[in-house]
Parts: sequence; C-alpha cells; structure tokens
Amino acid sequence: MSYRWYTLNYNNHQSNSMKIEKIQTGKRRYMDLLLLGDEQESMIDRYLDRGDVFVMSNENEKAIGIAVVTDEGNEVCELKNIAVALEYQRNGYGREMIEHMCRIYCNRFSSMTVGTGDSIQTVSFYKNCGFMYTHSIPDFFIANYDHTIIEEGKPLKDMLYFRKSLTSYRP
Repeated sequence: MSYRWYTLNYNNHQSNSMKIEKIQTGKRRYMDLLLLGDEQESMIDRYLDRGDVFVMSNENEKAIGIAVVTDEGNEVCELKNIAVALEYQRNGYGREMIEHMCRIYCNRFSSMTVGTGDSIQTVSFYKNCGFMYTHSIPDFFIANYDHTIIEEGKPLKDMLYFRKSLTSYRP
C-alpha cells in the first residue's frame, strides 16, 4: 500500500504527522469513523464495497479520518463519505483528505461530486474546499433513512449536491 506523510499546522495547533493510505480489505473495521460521516450502517453498505476507502492515521497508527470515493460513470467520481474523529476536527484534516482525493482521481475523472444535508457548517466546508452547488434531491433523508437525521438542531430533508472540477489538479 502506498501512502504519503503530511505535516499539518492549522489553527495554532502543534504540527502532526499524518499518513493517508488506501485500504483494500477490512473496510468495515473503520465503521466508527464511517458512521460519523453517514449515521446509518445500511446506507454505508450501499457504497462501501464498490468504493475506494482511504484512511488517515497519525504517527501512532491511530485512524483519525476516512474517505470513500466511488466511480459514478461519465468521468465523475463521488465522495460518498468523509469523516474526521471528533477530537481532530477543525484542524484541516478533512480538507487535506479532499485535496488528496482530488490529486489521486484527477487523471481518471473530470469532476468530483458530494451529496450532503443542508447544514450551514457542512455546506460552508464543501464550498471552502472548492465545491459548487449543482442540485438537490427532495426528501432524500426522509425517504432513505430509518430515523430523523438532525444537524445543527434541524432535521435534514433534502440532499444537496455539489461538484468540483478536477482538471486543475492535472500535471
């Protein structure tokens, strides 16, 4: 497995060395992280086996972040799940995971999409990572989840889709 070490220093926190590696087997052992990004296991099961899974680990080999990317055809890949362990959030690790995914997939795909709920913090995160709103799927969360998903104190209803061009990452 190939991996890359990163030294990140965000929000005046001490630099930490992290590595991101593609996971070939045993993807379900990271279910605790996956459930941070998508809180229903049956929904994760819809894409986990067909997706590429990348795990970010610290120097102690502790998994602190995860991303799952799928091939959606027509030169489009989708970021199906991205999550960072709570104690590591808001330190740039999620953004670095997305940047890493963009660099990996830029030669295979022309764009990356991501679907998310309508919460200010999440939408702002994706916009700050260069994603632009494209469309919504009405009542997605109501129709596909067996319980109400609450973010920022409000129930999620519609799935918002965003797209990012990957062509600028090409050498």
